[in-house]
Amino acid sequence: MTKMKSSELSRHVKKTICINISESVLAYFKALSEKTDISYQVLINMFLAQAKAEKMEPRFIPKSRKKQVA
Repeated sequence: MTKMKSSELSRHVKKTICINISESVLAYFKALSEKTDISYQVLINMFLAQAKAEKMEPRFIPKSRKKQVA
């Protein structure tokens, strides 16, 4: 087994969380999971990682409520 540097390992560590998600959104990712043979949890994580990389923001947040995101 190859030893990983701590920086490489930290990229692979995931935090377990609990979120409330609508049934329709969950159904969408579960259907996509069946189609792609990738677990729906991984698909959601990939989507969120893409949103972060592209610095995406929800369109429905009023400008007065926006704060700078790191």
